[in-house]
Amino acid sequence: MKPYREMTREELSAELEELRAEYKKYQKMDLKLNMARGKPCIEQLDLSMGLMDALNSDADLFDEDGTDCRNYGGLDGIRECKELIGDMMENHPDNIIIYGNSSLNVMYDTVSRAMTHGIMGNTPWCKLDKVKFLCPSPGYDRHFAITEYFGIEMIPVPMTPTGPDMDIVEKLVTEDEAVKGIWCVPKYSNPQGYSFSDETVRRMARMNPAAPDFRIFWDNAYGIHHLYDIDQDYVIEILAECKRCGHPDMVYKFASTSKITFPGSGISALATSPNNLEDIKKQLQVQTIGHDKVNQLRHVRFFGDIYGMVMHMHEHAKILRPKFEAVEEILDQNLTGLDVGTWTKPKGGYFISFETIPGCAKQVVALCNKAGVQMTKAGATWPYGKDPYDSNIRIAPSYPPIEDLKIAARLFALCVRIVSCKKLLEERDKVEQAGS
Repeated sequence: MKPYREMTREELSAELEELRAEYKKYQKMDLKLNMARGKPCIEQLDLSMGLMDALNSDADLFDEDGTDCRNYGGLDGIRECKELIGDMMENHPDNIIIYGNSSLNVMYDTVSRAMTHGIMGNTPWCKLDKVKFLCPSPGYDRHFAITEYFGIEMIPVPMTPTGPDMDIVEKLVTEDEAVKGIWCVPKYSNPQGYSFSDETVRRMARMNPAAPDFRIFWDNAYGIHHLYDIDQDYVIEILAECKRCGHPDMVYKFASTSKITFPGSGISALATSPNNLEDIKKQLQVQTIGHDKVNQLRHVRFFGDIYGMVMHMHEHAKILRPKFEAVEEILDQNLTGLDVGTWTKPKGGYFISFETIPGCAKQVVALCNKAGVQMTKAGATWPYGKDPYDSNIRIAPSYPPIEDLKIAARLFALCVRIVSCKKLLEERDKVEQAGS
């Protein structure tokens, strides 16, 4: 296809007229499709129905240490669950705390505790004149929502195919004591599906922060969420790397089973150094007597071990892979050669990231919504919801049935073409008016 920028005004106008006619056909279809959030589909949830049979009223509800999981206790989780999640996170069970169903809740608590009580004896953040967080962007909107809620200044850092721009990260972390943390989704990042390179992880572990209470918030949300059996990304384990570099306390590592079993009824975990664990448990023992040990036991009995979990994720991939490939194929068929956008082709995770011509993302999303396809709000992947380029759109292929997804992807591509045509025609009008 001929690039839009190489078309004459007449060709662009004719193209726009044809595209608008096609768009009207979609409007008449009365679509109600959702590609807004990375929710597992019904078929994925059905994979975990065995959880409901893993325990019953006749089951042995004692863990391997003899603890009655129905009763109080077990502040940091039952041992066999810590071993299972430790294998998933690539961390020793002794470095792990098992929480409830939401890792986002754990991240919120971690920031909140730092605000009110400080980290390992350092000044509580709420008593400081300024607190800053580095936010690789585009990034995860719920991360940004947490730091914004606490009034923490968010500094966007460019996200690259190998991770955040480490030249910028290193400079800010080592020179500014007000920089207290950085949000990271190291494997199959939200929204681009990028994974941190070995060099990125090693440079991050070797940083010498100006702030003694600086922490890397390492959200390993998609650690085992591969789309392919062989072609998979690997990320160096950050806690071990930091320990080797003499910075054992610099990381809080988060994970959960939210997109492995039931998102609303899974388990979450935090892995970190012994010093950080001691600091966290002082607060945790005031906050709770312990989390849901019956659910922890249920997950252990369901999976058996990490091999069972990996095999389970193969089944997830069988459902997700065709959806991702369908969206990528439709984008290739409808947009390749037009020079109106670029998109990622991740090997795992839950999202495809699309970059429009600058200044077009909001209009594309609005046009999709108008025709019955709900997308993530344009700008959501940037701190404060403000994309300085108005170009990033997050595509979530997981939830819709594949035939609906194909319709939504075709409509999305059509909207990209319409908005791009309009944008280029407007730019030519401005150039001509300036020259007259």
